[in-house]
Amino acid sequence: MKLNETPIRTSRNFNINNIEIEDVNIPSKLKKFENVQILNKDANVKEDDSKVNLTYGLGEILENQINDIANKKIKIETPDNQTNEVKIKYIFDDKNLALVDSTKIVTEENSKSTIIIEYASNKEVEAFHNGVISVNAKANSNVNVIIVNLMNENSNNFLSIENSLDTGSKVNYTLIDFGGKNSITNYYSNLLGDNSENIINTMYLGKNNQLFDLNYIGELRGKKTNINIEVEGALKDKAQKHFKGTIDFKKGAKKAKGNESESCMLLSDTAKSLALPILLCSEEDVEGNHSSSAGKANEKELFYIMSRGFEYKEAMKLMVRAKFNKILNGIKNEELKNEISYEIDKRLD
Repeated sequence: MKLNETPIRTSRNFNINNIEIEDVNIPSKLKKFENVQILNKDANVKEDDSKVNLTYGLGEILENQINDIANKKIKIETPDNQTNEVKIKYIFDDKNLALVDSTKIVTEENSKSTIIIEYASNKEVEAFHNGVISVNAKANSNVNVIIVNLMNENSNNFLSIENSLDTGSKVNYTLIDFGGKNSITNYYSNLLGDNSENIINTMYLGKNNQLFDLNYIGELRGKKTNINIEVEGALKDKAQKHFKGTIDFKKGAKKAKGNESESCMLLSDTAKSLALPILLCSEEDVEGNHSSSAGKANEKELFYIMSRGFEYKEAMKLMVRAKFNKILNGIKNEELKNEISYEIDKRLD
């Protein structure tokens, strides 16, 4: 199965235009997914039966599965001129092995909201997740979306994210991507309105034979729009990561700004990191920057920490945590932050 294609093709030698996945059992029938917790404060959360129609997405097979047999579809509406918070947690276990879900978020004008969506496993089951999260940010709304993937290493995680930003809206994403044998993410934002802003902070942590494929696409159309993509990660054992980041300045996006930065710490000689940052432009008077780096832990910093009495493993944990601290500190929910910190320590043991 080929999926998660880049918006433009690059040389085949890069081996990054798409990802090919084998031996994935895609369910054709689904039971009701019952192990879900929804904590709702003020926002309107209801069932939704509308179809998804993605601009990019992961591919036709997975998109059709959501439209045909999804076992969880919800819509979140945040009232205008209010501050709202919604937390949704899906827990995979023996009786809840497959989740195909769609979450539509509509932020009304001038609203402020935080939406937390977490996927976790409480047993070592072979779980399957295929989901779509979409945000329609209306004028001058402000939404923080936090997505946390803590599935186990026997599972497969497929996630498509799509956003539409109206005038003056601000959409901030924090993506915590730790789980899954294969974790494949397609992220697309359409910055339509003038002065709209999209900030994406991602951290991933891979071990053993985990594979992460991240395809981020931002299209800027409005004047003075801004997108900023920051990805921080670490890989150990034989884990692999592919990062593809495309910032596309469309006609009309005068004085727009786009930045993307991706950094990977390699914690073993067998971990593998590929990166493909792309800037496209059809407009004048714009500013675009990109950077990508991968390398082993700084030996001098490691020696300094160990000289203070820490063993090698603990010193490495401190260095990885320091790498993630900026993104972690942006999460205001202390319970969630502690849960993520615990997972970092556990996955680095």
